[in-house]
Amino acid sequence: MTYNELKAKISKKEVDTVLVCMVDMQGRLMGKRFHAEAFLEIAESETHCCNYLLATDLEMATPDGYASTSWSAGYGDYVMQPDLSTLRMVPWLDGTALCLCDILDHHTNKPVEFSPRQVLKAQIKRAEQLGFSAVMATELEFFIFQGTHDEIASNGFKELKPISNYNEDYHIFQTSKEEHVMRPIRNFLREMGIPVEGSKGEAEAGQEELNIKYADALATADHHTLAKHGIKEIAHQRGYAATFIPKWHQDRVGSASHVHQSLFSNGSNVFFDAKKPLSKSTVMDHYMAGLLKYASDITVFMAPYVNSYKRFAKGTFAPTRTVWSVDNRTAAFRLVGEGSKSVRIECRIPGSDMNPYLCMAAMLAAGLKGIEEKLKLPPAYSGDAYENDTDNQIPKTLRDARDALMSSKMLNEAFGEETVQHYARAAEWEIEEFNKVVTDYEIMRGFEKA
Repeated sequence: MTYNELKAKISKKEVDTVLVCMVDMQGRLMGKRFHAEAFLEIAESETHCCNYLLATDLEMATPDGYASTSWSAGYGDYVMQPDLSTLRMVPWLDGTALCLCDILDHHTNKPVEFSPRQVLKAQIKRAEQLGFSAVMATELEFFIFQGTHDEIASNGFKELKPISNYNEDYHIFQTSKEEHVMRPIRNFLREMGIPVEGSKGEAEAGQEELNIKYADALATADHHTLAKHGIKEIAHQRGYAATFIPKWHQDRVGSASHVHQSLFSNGSNVFFDAKKPLSKSTVMDHYMAGLLKYASDITVFMAPYVNSYKRFAKGTFAPTRTVWSVDNRTAAFRLVGEGSKSVRIECRIPGSDMNPYLCMAAMLAAGLKGIEEKLKLPPAYSGDAYENDTDNQIPKTLRDARDALMSSKMLNEAFGEETVQHYARAAEWEIEEFNKVVTDYEIMRGFEKA
């Protein structure tokens, strides 16, 4: 929706509320609800928010250890600058539109380098300087549970009941029983301007997957974030809870968010070369080799929480090794569309909890470094990638991933030391908070027997 279209809707009293949103470190929408007429007064300038919004955890706590802000620094303001190209209606909320914002420093009016949207924009610019545009797509996997989030929380998150009772992977009959939730999700998001292609049942009871058409990297991250937010709100309106936690039960398959990626130039896929085996270009070889070499460096952006690492298990379609293969779902990196102009890389490491801006920026940084270094791509892995438990392992814990991030020369150069330190502290805080907790597992195992 253009700005003029919004003004027309406001004048006709079709819109009375505008959500003015930023994206936080966790990939969530934060911001304000403006009366529509008041929004017009700030739409082409700015509004403000507390700078703690880029230094909180999932619980909105205020951890210490961030260089950017603190109690001693007084928790000042950030500038929220509306990006009017992101204006759109929110079809499931009456009279409501939405606009995403970029985050600027209150004193210098320059972009905050570690804000998620800016991190991705910087890597997009780097790709453009090399002559490429980044084209990506994400797949959203999630579970739907009976009862709203509020109802489930009031019951202590016990006796969780998925919307279905059995593995519904590609299952038409079972997913028909869920259409009262999934149909409005598809239709409302499409109406919102998000190019939803379809949905399907995934490989567990109550698990869904939503597929969105590929786009340039920034639009893809915006689509992903808005879709994730919309799924939760639309499900809530119908008395259900949608969750993007990667592993909600030790005996259940986890939820991923696979990322498809390629580079374009002058409207053509530069990963495609009809003269090469698999139609895979030399540029694609270098890019894939960069993803492989720096996979551990960027894992914290694909798996940002302690729970994220519970998903990496044999026989679950979640990878355990950083190898590439051709159309092989046991590998971390799957070559898709071989022999065609749509040849691309699917990264299967990210979980459903990833922040798409940070995740895609990290992948771009690794792939572009592979091109710059002209890295040689090793031969494709063949067979079951779960068989080898020692070589090319994905970091097994958030601590391992955080250490790899801290020591990454590549990411310190690509993102800047300030950004690396900022997200390393976020990972460290998650570890500290988890280590304080006495779990049900510990009580049941040791209460009598220890």
